[in-house]
Amino acid sequence: MTPEEAIKRAERGELLPVWLILGEERMFRDQVVAAITKAALQGGLPEFNYDRFTAGESDVDRVIAATRTVPMMAKKRVVFVRGLERWDTATSKSDPDGSGKSVPPLDRLAEYAKEPIDSTTLILVAEKLDGRRKLVALAKKNGFLVDCAQVDRRSLPAWIRQRADGKGHVIDKDVCELIAELAGPDLSYLDDVLERLSLYVGPSAPITEDSVAVNVTRVRLADTWNLVDAASTKDLGRVLALFADVYDPRDRGLPLVGAIAWSIRQLLKLQSALSSGASLDEAARRAGIYPAFRAREHAQKLKAFRPRELERWLVVVQETDLALKSSRRPADSILEEMFTRLCKRAA
Repeated sequence: MTPEEAIKRAERGELLPVWLILGEERMFRDQVVAAITKAALQGGLPEFNYDRFTAGESDVDRVIAATRTVPMMAKKRVVFVRGLERWDTATSKSDPDGSGKSVPPLDRLAEYAKEPIDSTTLILVAEKLDGRRKLVALAKKNGFLVDCAQVDRRSLPAWIRQRADGKGHVIDKDVCELIAELAGPDLSYLDDVLERLSLYVGPSAPITEDSVAVNVTRVRLADTWNLVDAASTKDLGRVLALFADVYDPRDRGLPLVGAIAWSIRQLLKLQSALSSGASLDEAARRAGIYPAFRAREHAQKLKAFRPRELERWLVVVQETDLALKSSRRPADSILEEMFTRLCKRAA
């Protein structure tokens, strides 16, 4: 089931005895756990009916013993276990069935899930587990698996717009795409970015590119476009001079790279629409570029690029992003190499 479905079930009081919450999106996991816990402990004494464990720090026998504890002056008790992936390759030290063989902790939990205690809500959380595990297979079959996968990057702008709307702000499509490019797929961080933007612009005010530049990139988008323009004319000296003015070593240039990637995608979308025969106004609409004067500016910029050069640029920028996140080389050296590659004329 989806996180939204799990939350709605919890809010309706439809509590399952076991929930397996899997996925890389921490914000979804936290929301689901909070909703289930609140519903299960409602009307009782939380301090007496809530047990919290971390896999690997506590053994599975303690967890199962906690599930069999009778609630105190409440209908339900909650047993919460996080970091379940730590048990993915572990072997239990106990021999519960007297067979002389140890049983892996996750298999112990799978056995418990077949006949759970109705007065206990067991919440099991992990970023990822082997799908071949008995526990995962059982959760899928019996409907107690909650999939908290990360939002697809293509869906991030829509999520950002919905979140901004919920905070009372108008936000253009291209600004949503810019924020998605800069902040990445972690929804918790994205939500923090939107909260900062909301506080910065004030109640009911629109969230604009300028506010993003102040709060997220620390680089004015005008400077980003100046870098793109200079690189498109192969003026490496001017590019490096502009880069020296805007580079911030505190963030290794990652927001700058994100802003450049967004700029390239803006141009690519406009180029694709124009190549299909669309008018400039229609191409701007498809690309989400507003207002009209900006679309005209972008169309003018496209004249400096050779066929498929923008696609090459995007690959270079993506490789630079990866290098900044994984290499021990100085960030300014990596970025200077990127600009050198962008300014290189195609053979």
